[in-house]
Amino acid sequence: MQRIDPAFISDERSMVCEFLDYQRATLILKVEGLSNEQLRRSTSSSSMTLAGLLKHLALVEDRWFQERFLGRDPIEPWRSAPFDSDPDWEWHSSASDDSGDLISLYEAACARSRLALSAATSLDDESLALDSCSGTRFSLRWIMLHLIEETARHNGHADLLRESIDGSTGE
Repeated sequence: MQRIDPAFISDERSMVCEFLDYQRATLILKVEGLSNEQLRRSTSSSSMTLAGLLKHLALVEDRWFQERFLGRDPIEPWRSAPFDSDPDWEWHSSASDDSGDLISLYEAACARSRLALSAATSLDDESLALDSCSGTRFSLRWIMLHLIEETARHNGHADLLRESIDGSTGE
């Protein structure tokens, strides 16, 4: 996944897509070149790992775009995941996943999200699923902005984790 700076001047939809793709590519840059063991490493102050971040953000992409926006049933590995007994399953199970498989899982989820977005007519399109608290739908704009926020926040975590692994810093 190549990281491309968002355009300074663009229409809203293109700009939102570019910012989300930039954040997605930043995560991939943070995990590039690391071994399975390094991806599973946490810091002394947190159990979070880069492997867990990859799997969590793959789940986030699929939940928001596939399940909530498009109203589809969960796909594997989410469909058979034991979320009832382990709500943080994606974080915990990533410890036994191969780094290449995790990167592929994340990139495939991002590709499915891009397909969902390309089929939408407008950022004003509404989700098929309702919010469990308010009973209202989400606009595609809200979902996109939420994904930018979520991915960027976790990229901050990825910065700290990567630095603790090999001293690598920067965007």
